[in-house]
Amino acid sequence: MVEQNIKSTDVFFVSDRTGITAEALGSSLLSQFESVEFNKIHLSFIDTLDKAIDAVEQVNRASSKAGSPILVFSTQINHEFRVMMSKSDCVFFDFFDTFISKMERSLELKSSHTAGRLHGLSHNSNYTDRISSVNFALGSDDGLGSKSYENADLILIGVSRSGKTPSCLFMALQYGINAANYPLIEQDLDNTRLPESLKPYKHKLFGLTINPIRLQKIRDERRSNSNYASLKQCQNEVKRAEDLYHTNHIPFIDTTQTSIEEISAKIINKLSLR
Repeated sequence: MVEQNIKSTDVFFVSDRTGITAEALGSSLLSQFESVEFNKIHLSFIDTLDKAIDAVEQVNRASSKAGSPILVFSTQINHEFRVMMSKSDCVFFDFFDTFISKMERSLELKSSHTAGRLHGLSHNSNYTDRISSVNFALGSDDGLGSKSYENADLILIGVSRSGKTPSCLFMALQYGINAANYPLIEQDLDNTRLPESLKPYKHKLFGLTINPIRLQKIRDERRSNSNYASLKQCQNEVKRAEDLYHTNHIPFIDTTQTSIEEISAKIINKLSLR
């Protein structure tokens, strides 16, 4: 197999607020170019003229060093600052102009041109719900608070270090979903019967699995040279967990090469939680 040369380049995310939206949209496009290693540079809270000038200078220096214009993804609201950046030595992706202008024409209305509106909307609509769901996820992590399963929207199950906790927290923070998780330990994997505490909530269960080699590497970082982190133990636990899923008709996904965002989206879609 011929190895693909990895190209490295800077890419900027510019915003007058946190830049989370610019990075999310930009990264979804960058992910289509696997042969390029992107050095991501975040220029957040560019909300004054001095900051805008400095941002332009940083972009110009990066392009000069690279020998060609670098990529800039922007959700900048201020028209003057956007024009300044668009005239710099870069390939400029203006998400605000691309989407808002088209929406204004379609709706025959002018937008508010207010920075940080996404945060404001989220705060007003479901901020409290999301914080409550984060507390729920933390309170029922790793099998804690099994009495709270009645109030859970779903219960993730899987062997240790398969991605249960981060997935629960992501779904809580992003979507206000009450996600509990239960670790399948040795006693649970002695047979393919569901643990007693989970039986009443079978309809809420969703399983996670993972490649044993990847699991071994993750566990070895946590508890090096232990039986817990041995490849044989990882292979054994993963196989028995998958047997349990199949026997009890529990849907499950492989998290080995899947991001938390993708894991969450697949679970939410499968269980119709949105």
